[in-house]
Amino acid sequence: MQRREFAAAVTAAIAAPAVLAAPPAQASDRADDRRPDERRGSEGRGSEGRGGEGLPHHMLAVLAAELDDKVAARALVPHLYDVGFDWRPETVALGEIDFVVAYGFGNRPPAGGGDPSKVRYEPGPVNEALADTVAALRKRRNVPVYAQWEIARFLESKHHMTDVTSIEPVVAPDGTITYLSTDGVAAQVAEARKALPGGIGTAGVVGFRDHVKRCVQTTRDRGMRAFAPRGVELPGTYDAESGQAWTRRRDLYLVHDMTAQWTVLRQKLIARAYPNG
Repeated sequence: MQRREFAAAVTAAIAAPAVLAAPPAQASDRADDRRPDERRGSEGRGSEGRGGEGLPHHMLAVLAAELDDKVAARALVPHLYDVGFDWRPETVALGEIDFVVAYGFGNRPPAGGGDPSKVRYEPGPVNEALADTVAALRKRRNVPVYAQWEIARFLESKHHMTDVTSIEPVVAPDGTITYLSTDGVAAQVAEARKALPGGIGTAGVVGFRDHVKRCVQTTRDRGMRAFAPRGVELPGTYDAESGQAWTRRRDLYLVHDMTAQWTVLRQKLIARAYPNG
């Protein structure tokens, strides 16, 4: 079909900063607080935005021809663009966040060996870098921190930080350890914040560079107002010795992350189309 035209469009888009290297969206620029997938879906930002020019426009033209179905292509392109070509979350000024949520990324196998289902993994260098990021942020904005345990360990031992809630894995009576997913961590934070007198508040989300967009989305899906903190540089160096194979290399991780995004999006779209099953 038009695969060569699409490849040429992708090359041209990457070469044109206006298409893929626009400044990250700012919270104050948004008309509302709907999630990015909802805004793009309802406003057509992915396929018809930017005056009908750029990569989304080319994607729509090529996919419509490939499927021989412009209606389906118009529905799909915003999601394809969001999951595959937009890796920057919305941001907010540090002065607007009420608490920090820090999500771990990878780990290292237990240093002393043993049964990995009952011996806790080591936090590893990436989570140390994430802890360093949180510590630097806290010097600029003194708010409570909710950190996945791998990060919390460094906040306590290295940075001697107080007002940190460590989100721990679940340990069964027989000692079996179940590590929390990104959503599991978000659920724990939402539970901890929901009964506060002032309400949940606005979360400043800290995560690995390629993970943070999904961290923001997941935090929002758990009912929290969430953004990446503006002006904070996030770690982005992969650990080749990570205990999680998908967090050792960027190409593998991006496939993993896109798979997770598609899984959540599938559930949302089905529920939205058929709320009664």
